[in-house]
Amino acid sequence: MLVRFLARFLASAAALAVATYMLPGIRTDAEDDQSKIWIVLGVAVIFGIVNAVVKPLFKFITTPIIMLSLGLFLLVVNAVLLQFVAWVAGQVGLGWHVDDWGSAFLGALIVSVVSFVLNAFIGQKGSNHR
Repeated sequence: MLVRFLARFLASAAALAVATYMLPGIRTDAEDDQSKIWIVLGVAVIFGIVNAVVKPLFKFITTPIIMLSLGLFLLVVNAVLLQFVAWVAGQVGLGWHVDDWGSAFLGALIVSVVSFVLNAFIGQKGSNHR
């Protein structure tokens, strides 16, 4: 169970790292690679807490819009939460920034796709992958 938790955490961190690397509007203040890794790991912790606590509330409140858009509004929810994660990261002194709405939207899309692909390899609880 701990191994699965760590694997999912590292998958989220990797997804955030990919978005940070690919998009110029998502960036760190770090100059060396080791500092960037630590910042992304810290942001992944914040990201995990926000996804566990805030995202369910946000999804509940926006359920009618999500249903009317056939789930596409979840990308907007994820973008808003990514901007919130960047704000929290700034408040705790992590130098990780999302510059604008477009970067947040594309970043949320990248994080969602990369997380989906990586988590597909991790598998679901109770399933047997060989």
